[in-house]
Amino acid sequence: MPAKTSPRIRQTAPERREALVEAAVEHFGQTGLHGTAVSTITDAVGITQPYAFSLFGTKKGLFLAAVERSCDRIAETFRAAAAGAGEDGPLAAMGAAYGALLSDRSLLLIQLQSYAACGDDEVRAVVRRRYAQLYELVRELTGADRLELQGFFATGMLLNVAAAMDLPELLFDETWMNDCLGQSMAAE
Repeated sequence: MPAKTSPRIRQTAPERREALVEAAVEHFGQTGLHGTAVSTITDAVGITQPYAFSLFGTKKGLFLAAVERSCDRIAETFRAAAAGAGEDGPLAAMGAAYGALLSDRSLLLIQLQSYAACGDDEVRAVVRRRYAQLYELVRELTGADRLELQGFFATGMLLNVAAAMDLPELLFDETWMNDCLGQSMAAE
């Protein structure tokens, strides 16, 4: 009697697209736009390269979908944090929520890879637009002034770098965080 094999579950087109974007965030985050083969991503999710290209057009299109996904996740996190902000206010809640996001190494690295790929005009346009949207979202949700926003985003970028270098002693040192935020705001 032949061995039973489990039936293959067919994914819908939206499910395949979702799986491909999630894998793209991980793989592009590790090796960047130019260092990642599309086949590495498609192989990870069992999708053919032609199918991926039918969904995204180009490798850069898939990369940009991964960038958009990461920005969407940050924006959703900021909205949720602001909605549930305690007495310290929405900006502090958003900062704490962002700190928690940094434990997702794929999300962190795709952000850094998106900045590194800004030598490409198309990538730069998307990354600039999304960064500006995040800035405006934080301003709208918090009412923060320009100096507070600069401090918030400067500290976030510093945390990105510290997280990329795996410096947990900096990421979770509240005194260091307060000093960074204070210095960023005092610099103006």
